Amino acid sequence: MKKSILAAICAVCLLITGCGGGENAPKPKENAKIGVITHLNASELEYNELMSKLEKSYRPSKADLDATYKYFDRMNDMQLALESGQIDMLSTYQSVADYMLQKSPDKELLPSNKILTDSFCFAVRKGDKMLKNDLNKAIKEMTTDGTLIKLSKQYIIDIKGGTEPPAVEISEIEGADTIKVAVTGDLPPFDMISADGTPTGFSTAVLSEVSKRIGKNIELISIDSGARASILSSKGADVVFWVAVPKDNTLIPANIDQPEGIDITDPYYHDNIVHISKK
Repeated sequence: MKKSILAAICAVCLLITGCGGGENAPKPKENAKIGVITHLNASELEYNELMSKLEKSYRPSKADLDATYKYFDRMNDMQLALESGQIDMLSTYQSVADYMLQKSPDKELLPSNKILTDSFCFAVRKGDKMLKNDLNKAIKEMTTDGTLIKLSKQYIIDIKGGTEPPAVEISEIEGADTIKVAVTGDLPPFDMISADGTPTGFSTAVLSEVSKRIGKNIELISIDSGARASILSSKGADVVFWVAVPKDNTLIPANIDQPEGIDITDPYYHDNIVHISKK
């Protein structure tokens, strides 16, 4: 039974990523349950329908594959579901997978051709054009001068052997206005809140630099992924750090993580979607 499910999992991964398989590959006979972080502009049902169409477009000969996607608001909950067998695999990003696998030797990365890539952006309310422009200006400067590459290397790429990314202080600018920024802290080391409740790693490093460049203080608010849209619409936060949109929107709709009333900045980071299962 376990081998049969594993075969199904690998087949799903191959379908989604377009890797391997071929016309003569055996068809899976089990339903693969896949965990994914909640999207903001597509319900779980809509996401399942979307991925079913995507799988069929990749491998028409395997259109009978029955994969079910389950939404989770928190990565920790999704990992627990994988441990308990509620799901067969989880979908996440390469940087998160690398960090997770260093700490969990009983997990493994499934075959992937890394064909699906997301772009990470700030989200603001539509109408907050000045704030969006300020953020875009900072992102452009940090891209041009190499700051974003430097920070991603320091806080993501170079985090090896189960070590934790360092905490970063966001300095206060005397007399400056304050913007409230909602963070999930739920995709370590990309977006992370340490055990003592301190935001740390890449996200904090980026926000610290953005604060200096736009001349505004930043107040961090911790939220679940599923609350990203509501905290903006309720004005509980001015910015959500992060929303993810497909880098290639010919495969996945560009607005899958962008509800009505929310605007997004230019991307500051890109990462490939990968899949993890228990060994």
